[in-house]
Amino acid sequence: MLTFTIRRLVLAVPTLLFISLVIFMLLEFAPGDPMAQVPLTVPPEVKEKMREALGLGQPIHIRFWKWIVQFFWIEPQVLIDYYLGTSFSEGKLRVISWQTRSPVMDIVVQRIPQTLWVVGTAYVVAIIIALPIGIYSAYRQYSWFDQLGTFVSMVGFSVPPFFSGVLVIVIFSVQLGWFPSIYDTTLVVNSWESFVKQLQQMIMPVMVLALQITAQLSRFMRASMLDNLNQDYVRTARAKGLSEYVVVMVHVLRNSMIPVVTVIALGIPAIFGGAIITEQVFKVNGIGQLLIGAIQANDLPMVQTLTFIFAVLIVLFNLIADVLYGILDPRIRYD
Repeated sequence: MLTFTIRRLVLAVPTLLFISLVIFMLLEFAPGDPMAQVPLTVPPEVKEKMREALGLGQPIHIRFWKWIVQFFWIEPQVLIDYYLGTSFSEGKLRVISWQTRSPVMDIVVQRIPQTLWVVGTAYVVAIIIALPIGIYSAYRQYSWFDQLGTFVSMVGFSVPPFFSGVLVIVIFSVQLGWFPSIYDTTLVVNSWESFVKQLQQMIMPVMVLALQITAQLSRFMRASMLDNLNQDYVRTARAKGLSEYVVVMVHVLRNSMIPVVTVIALGIPAIFGGAIITEQVFKVNGIGQLLIGAIQANDLPMVQTLTFIFAVLIVLFNLIADVLYGILDPRIRYD
């Protein structure tokens, strides 16, 4: 397993470099002008100097190489300086946002807690709810519980978040007045009262996101459990006199989790990507809203950095899912 993990990590380096090149070239040839939001009264020669200040006058390969050096060499030095108090990155140019003229990674670090509070909580809640529902629905196939779970999953798949988000705002905020309709990103949790307020403003966005994630995971869990419940090893375990709880929760569940682990692991990068629509509906100042704002402002360094971070997370959690395969299924060996 260790050899496989090291080999995959080594292969991830050229993979990520190729992904970074593809992202850079796609954004380079995408329509849009960073100077589009500059007032029309600004003279053309001033706009040209602004382009040169942003580095747009340099050749493509030079700009790509500078971004690679800044992201892979200078930004890690900044992180080391922050934790160890050193000065390796002092005086070195970092990846700068064209929109805010501040380092991109500093803005990302500021936005991550908001995304983790809402989207991360929704993902954890969805996993806790979806797995038992999928297990029991498969065990009691075609029962009223299974029919109800199927109906709720259909609703979760069918209703888009921009509709369900507005719906819960109208019901729970406008009509009942239970929860705030706007997410307060300036709230600092330093007391019990502020913690309660944080929970209150999280309930509606978490509810909307958890409905979608629960619908997906519960269906995968149910289908996987049904595939394994009819296998020969299940009949053998029952014939040996094992209790139904041990048969289902130990033997069947472990094998059924293998495909579900892929869905869960690959869905975790979506936490950092943020639920873009939901963040827009509830005004959550997270990573998703940051990406949308950067795209609208043609802030290419911000869009490129965020997109590449998502790619890194996907490659990383693909590796984690493969390693978990070997842990869950003894038949799978990589070495």
